[in-house]
Amino acid sequence: MLYDLLSDIVKVDDVLLIVKSSSAVSEVRSNSISIHQKEKWITIGENDGPAHMHVNSELIKSAKFVEEEKPEKTSFSVRFFDEHNERVLAAFFTKMYDESKSLKLNRKKIYDTLKEKYTSEIKF
Repeated sequence: MLYDLLSDIVKVDDVLLIVKSSSAVSEVRSNSISIHQKEKWITIGENDGPAHMHVNSELIKSAKFVEEEKPEKTSFSVRFFDEHNERVLAAFFTKMYDESKSLKLNRKKIYDTLKEKYTSEIKF
């Protein structure tokens, strides 16, 4: 199910995939990105491309759809956690608002559809 969720996420344009550790942060945009799995490793992006990531499917234990209220807008994401409930990967849905700071309903519908398909909290 992890592969399916990540596959659905990378199909959506303007999603920012963020890998975060205590010492570094890596960001990759979902636009026209490929995904495939070989054994336990899910590769997002092309190995020979300028940016890609490898996700160990055995170490991701859960995911959660998060709508976080900010002062001027709400941020929409899917966050992936390890066995210690530490966030190891997040997919932030960007360009959710127009120039007048109004929520784009078509973008929100994409997020809501994924949330309905997978439920708001997923255990792998």
